Amino acid sequence: MVFFPGRTLFLTEDAGLLTRQLAGEDLEWNANDLAQKLRDDVSTDEITPGWTCFHHDAALGRFAYLGLTCRDGDARVQPVEEGAVRSGGFTVSVAGRRRGKGSSREQAPYAERAAGIRLLVAESFERIYRQNAINLGMLLTTDFSVLERVRGGEEIPLSFFTEGEDAITRGVIEAGGLLPYTRARLAGRGAPLPAATPPRGMTLVEKILARHVVTDPGSGAAGVPAVAPGDACFVRADLRFSHEYVTPMAATCFLEVLGDGARVSDPGSVLLFRDHLSLLGEVMPDERKKRGLLVLADSLAARQEEFAATQGLRLHGAGEGICHSLVLERYALPGQVVVGSDSHTTHAGALGCVAFGIGTTEVACAWLSGDVRVKVPATIRVVLHGERPPGVTAKDVMLALLAHPYVKGGGAIGKVLEYTGEAVTAFSVDERATLTNMAAEAGAFAGIVAPDEATARFLSERREMPLDEARRVCEGLSSGEDAVFDSEMTFDVGALAPLVALPGDPGNGVRISDLAVPVPIDIAYGGSCTAGKREDMEMLAAVLADGLLRGRRVAPGVDLYIQFGSQDVKAWCREKGYLDVFTRVGAHLVEPGCGACINAGPGVSTESGQTTVSAINRNFPGRSGPGRVYLASPYVVAASALAGRIAAWTPGA
Repeated sequence: MVFFPGRTLFLTEDAGLLTRQLAGEDLEWNANDLAQKLRDDVSTDEITPGWTCFHHDAALGRFAYLGLTCRDGDARVQPVEEGAVRSGGFTVSVAGRRRGKGSSREQAPYAERAAGIRLLVAESFERIYRQNAINLGMLLTTDFSVLERVRGGEEIPLSFFTEGEDAITRGVIEAGGLLPYTRARLAGRGAPLPAATPPRGMTLVEKILARHVVTDPGSGAAGVPAVAPGDACFVRADLRFSHEYVTPMAATCFLEVLGDGARVSDPGSVLLFRDHLSLLGEVMPDERKKRGLLVLADSLAARQEEFAATQGLRLHGAGEGICHSLVLERYALPGQVVVGSDSHTTHAGALGCVAFGIGTTEVACAWLSGDVRVKVPATIRVVLHGERPPGVTAKDVMLALLAHPYVKGGGAIGKVLEYTGEAVTAFSVDERATLTNMAAEAGAFAGIVAPDEATARFLSERREMPLDEARRVCEGLSSGEDAVFDSEMTFDVGALAPLVALPGDPGNGVRISDLAVPVPIDIAYGGSCTAGKREDMEMLAAVLADGLLRGRRVAPGVDLYIQFGSQDVKAWCREKGYLDVFTRVGAHLVEPGCGACINAGPGVSTESGQTTVSAINRNFPGRSGPGRVYLASPYVVAASALAGRIAAWTPGA
């Protein structure tokens, strides 16, 4: 039995209503009162703004909901002050649809827990956030009837929170979190056997997962004839990676629970990266530096270096490249299972592997066990047919998909997006990576493209793998003709036009031609894992070179930033002559790193009145500074930089 003796905090759309609760007023909740509307789409960036994640201990409790944006009349404000939630005595937190969107940062539920929250209630939860919270020992429900039971001081049976869960998740909840569950599992206690699913037609993801299902934790033996959506299992991971934002917290969990002598299993399959905060010092406000936050951030990298050295792990240092870029360019292979401490681990699905994000606690457990728990996801078949019009890119396809009511309403949460059709075949692997990367914005478990001749050529050209060998690696990796898909979505890419996502959410996609008035810009940003690939640079260069021929440069009052996904991409740009084009047109060139995408590098806004057009993957409030962010393709970013306002570009026009 569990009970929640503290107060209940309703994360309301109305800032005044939220402020009154923080000041001590207990809300008489009425779900039918429109004035009490709950905030939908609360992102992990809002629960824990990026800079708060430099902490990786109980201090995070001071910052819970610090970035939460609410309505105050016609304005949007952030009413939660530092320490307000912790001092308010709340044990229950309530929100609307798609709670926990965005980054996989486990610091978000960790901060809530450290602030005193023990029960999370919402209309729906994003997959990684939900799993992170359960892994930390928190309880969750979408059943709002629990609120009356809490108000009445009732003790609630734990079965209320485990009902409907798979056997592994029930075990994790009952054990009080994933770490104690993992210790028991590896000691031979409490781990259920994999589901004995009979042979069946399987999708590509199901085929790959079936090959990786762990059948004996002791020996690491893996492989079952078939899996089906809903099967709970542990799967062996071919690659496990994390970055400096996550590694220190995971290392602390790993060593505190297992002891200083604990060793990472199979260290050759573990990669560490310093990419998220490597450029932070260039943009952190002096006020935060004076608070010691830059020193705190730098200590994360130092802690990661220490852990890598102690455990004998490969560490890619500052400036080498963004983790997702390097995993795609150098490491991931078709048919593998790739897990990483970031929601955009899905990037590598462009090569036909099952790549998905995991949380901090899962990283620590995976270091120990070499595997991760999975509830086999259903697959949505996304068919892209037709011929792309000039100037339309994979980014435009994704913005259209994210704006679809089914996806925007959460229909893809926890599922796989398998992209197929002649338009996908025509895309390069780089463009396919934009599709799989931004599956994260749909709340999907993963995005994947079946490997084909383009995949084999990519492996041959980028990895120097013999072409015949690359073709063999890709063989047999496709969904069966008798595979059962959850649903199918069809898009005629020939009917698409260049889009932008309006500020606030990647799902706010509209045609540029439908913007009611011109949108002047202050910043144009091309880069990030989503748009720092070779083909993204080629798009930027095409527009900017065309501008130079017409005597144009970056418009007065606009700053254009171009950031490479890796040093490999930068070297390629040098060979192609693109660096010269970028410099001549007046762009600021930025070394590889996550940078402005997470408000931690050149290209961020510094004032709320600034407007940015950006090729990054998400534009949640505060994600890339206090200003307004429009998402767009590299073509649009470059064209807008020259025009001084959001503008499309058509090759040859």
